[in-house]
Amino acid sequence: MRRPRTLEWIALLLLTVALLGACASKDPQVLKKKYYDSGMRYYDKGSYQEAAIQFANAVQNDPGYVPARYQLAQCYMKLKMFRAAYEEMGRVVALQPDNLQAQLDLGNLLLGARQYEEAKDRAQQILEKDSKNIEGHILLANAEAGLQNPDESLREMTTAIQLAPGRTESYTNMGRIQVDAKQSREAEESFQKAVALDPKSLPALLALGNLYLQERRWEEAEKPLRQALDTARNDPRPYSALADLYRLKGEPARVEQILAEARKAMPKDPAGYRMLGDYYFTTGQLAKATAEYTDLLKAYPKDLRVKKNYAQLLIYNGRAEEASRLIEEILAQEGKDEDALDYRAQILLLKGQGREAIPVLQSILKNDPDNATAHFHLGQAYQQTGNLELAESEWREDLRLSPSMTAAYEALVSNAARKGDYGLLEKSAAEIIKAYPASPRGYILQAMVQKSRNNTAGVEAAIQQAIAAAPRDATGYTQLANWRFSQGRLPEAVTLFEKALQLDPDSGDALLGLTGFYLKKNQPEQAIARVNAQIALSGHNSLFYLYRAAAEIQKKDMAAAQISLDRAVALDPGNLRAVILLGQVLASQGLQDRAISVYQQSLQQDPRNLKLHVLVGQIEESRGNWQKAQEAYQKALAMQSDYPEAAGNLAAIMLDHGGDTDVALSLAQTARRGLQDSPETADTLAWAQYHKEAYALAADLLEETIKKVPENALYHFHLGLAYVKLQNAARAKEHLQKTLKLDPNGPHAQEARQALAQL
Repeated sequence: MRRPRTLEWIALLLLTVALLGACASKDPQVLKKKYYDSGMRYYDKGSYQEAAIQFANAVQNDPGYVPARYQLAQCYMKLKMFRAAYEEMGRVVALQPDNLQAQLDLGNLLLGARQYEEAKDRAQQILEKDSKNIEGHILLANAEAGLQNPDESLREMTTAIQLAPGRTESYTNMGRIQVDAKQSREAEESFQKAVALDPKSLPALLALGNLYLQERRWEEAEKPLRQALDTARNDPRPYSALADLYRLKGEPARVEQILAEARKAMPKDPAGYRMLGDYYFTTGQLAKATAEYTDLLKAYPKDLRVKKNYAQLLIYNGRAEEASRLIEEILAQEGKDEDALDYRAQILLLKGQGREAIPVLQSILKNDPDNATAHFHLGQAYQQTGNLELAESEWREDLRLSPSMTAAYEALVSNAARKGDYGLLEKSAAEIIKAYPASPRGYILQAMVQKSRNNTAGVEAAIQQAIAAAPRDATGYTQLANWRFSQGRLPEAVTLFEKALQLDPDSGDALLGLTGFYLKKNQPEQAIARVNAQIALSGHNSLFYLYRAAAEIQKKDMAAAQISLDRAVALDPGNLRAVILLGQVLASQGLQDRAISVYQQSLQQDPRNLKLHVLVGQIEESRGNWQKAQEAYQKALAMQSDYPEAAGNLAAIMLDHGGDTDVALSLAQTARRGLQDSPETADTLAWAQYHKEAYALAADLLEETIKKVPENALYHFHLGLAYVKLQNAARAKEHLQKTLKLDPNGPHAQEARQALAQL
């Protein structure tokens, strides 16, 4: 049966339309528009990753399609892929040189990369084509500010404001430039004007609040920052600024509260829900940070940064095996993830396996030669293998790539100081001055070098340079005060310490100098009064309570010292000196259990703190719990096998309680190598030699030790027993009698009497 012609015609029409559609779908001009429209829909929803894919597809179909290239660059900026954004925006400008918005965007990207001269050139090109371009004047103002040309910068911002006096953004930008130019009052007026024009302007509110923060105007700061938070509950910046306010005021509970609010308010924004954990991390509260990140990992198992931060915390907590499992899980997922490889190397370094860490770090640098962190850790690995020349080379490369990496500076300086290499220290100082000409740090190191050469004029000149470089920084004045103190020019030293505290009421070094001055004069009451006056100005500083405790201890007021130290530790659980002194004060009052509890709480925050493990062992040893003391020393040695204090104490316990004498001798030798000037390690090594029947060696070492410490009963006792074994009755009798004279009722008095009776 034949179909009706009408049906055939319809069928043919449908086929034709389908074929035309198929042809149209392959037309690049049609496809580019399709991809562009799709990209815009994603972009408008904030799905920048998906939008970027669609814009890239549009560009693939037409490389000269400027709207898609421009939007692709915008996506890269939103995704913080600034290098890709710069390259893509450069292509837009090459295709459309008169596209002033693209020129502006490119200029601002150059500004963000601190390429101020290039940003200035872009701004000038824009203004040549449009002299009234407000954003062009602002770009030029910011570039001039970056080039340290404050007058030109302020002039350009004034022009921008004159062209459009009602723009909030212009006054905010003007205020920032005025802050950099040290014009605080003018900056405050600019920020206030911006807020008056738009009370909901988040940048203006934050800028005003942060200015008050810098000036320690706490109450005034809180108002605009709270207003900023009310304006943008889903933006992490107001939470961060308020957290800074409460941290500076010494209110850690309120810091935690505001950051917990951030996590609750922004459950889908990593910058929001990670804030509390990161705060704990950066302030050294490792136990809280670990607990927070444990929760975050459960809530956000796909957040790679959460996984990485948790792995880093596990490493810091000494939980290397758990960290290793997590790192391998990340590497199974991500292949050659550089952070995970770096964490693997850190674990090897913690185990003292620097040789094994080297190829891991080299594999990172093969793919990413500019990875500053990997260079730093590679330096540590070379240091562990004894190759200090290569270690220093890696640290210098780290600094070349990242001049703000203070850890590398400290490693170089520490290495130079340890070697007594003042030439290297001088070189490091010069490099720091070059990288940070406005910082006093390099000049202070130069002063150290000159002091080692007994060059009084050189020390003076270097410190004066530190003050000239940073006249508003307390550091130079504090160093000059210490120098005057060493010269015996005490009134000048006091005046300089006071000057430093005027500039920085939080300067722990300056207040330490003043406290030391009064304590040296045996005036603890005056020291306490001066510290209390500073606490009234800056009561959140943990160090101040530590210094007050030192004065109270000199006054023999242990109860008051305990209160001060409790406050110091509450303000900063990471203040190790306060933690240690609090434990010692408690132990001195017979409160050993509480002392150990203080140390154990601190170890929860920093489980790899070897000193605290040793202190726990010493308290246990002092009350006869030698088995627990032994466990504490062994924990320290498990983390660092050559830690001298733990090695020496453990050796002494083993020798006194029937331990393996070969192991004890090895431990005593380790302690002696690490603390060559310590009479305690000399005595322990001699006692180990005695137990190995090397009596002559023991006697020689103890004779040298007693010359340095002639009034120690234990050393005379050990030397007396060594002479007994050497059958030198006269010398044995001399030292055993000296033992009884120095400590007639001591722990070794009875044994000394028995040995004398046998003689």
